Amino acid sequence: MMDKIAPRSGTAFELKAGQQLKVIDPEGEQVADLYAFNSSNHNEYLSSGRSLDYNESVNFGKGSKLYSNDSREMFEIVEDTVEDHDFLLTPCSKATFRHFYPDEEPVPGCHGNLAKAFSAYGIPEHLINTTFNTFMNVAIDENGKLSVLPPKSKAGDFTVFEAKMDMIVGLTACSAGESNNFSYKPICYEIL
Repeated sequence: MMDKIAPRSGTAFELKAGQQLKVIDPEGEQVADLYAFNSSNHNEYLSSGRSLDYNESVNFGKGSKLYSNDSREMFEIVEDTVEDHDFLLTPCSKATFRHFYPDEEPVPGCHGNLAKAFSAYGIPEHLINTTFNTFMNVAIDENGKLSVLPPKSKAGDFTVFEAKMDMIVGLTACSAGESNNFSYKPICYEIL
């Protein structure tokens, strides 16, 4: 059964080892921030640093594995119609909005939405680190400068993550303007 995350919001749910999470961009150009904790030990969580290190790449697509801070596999990407995601940038927050969009009213952003969703599982906000930003298009130039560009995802594009352990997973429909080409849309997901 497919579930829908409303624009600029998030959710959390349980995912068992062996299950697959299909994250779908129903309308195109919409980022979905993904984060996860080991169900039985919330001090083990998704690690950008370990994943970048062990994949020896900043590029993630089919066959890439996402690791925990304890160096254990959490996910493997088993299908991917976009193969362009970001695992460098932190989830947007009120501080992000004050920094990049000082003329806008700050919203909770992905960090705030994840914090609210994870609180239902007793997971404190300070444990949320760098998210896997599904469909986010970040370019790195020859001088190392980062640029956030419109996502390459088109309507109906998806990525399938296979769970390698029992987890509490958080997922958002990103709230940051630049990340989504300044249009806020829903994200759909399905547990297979």
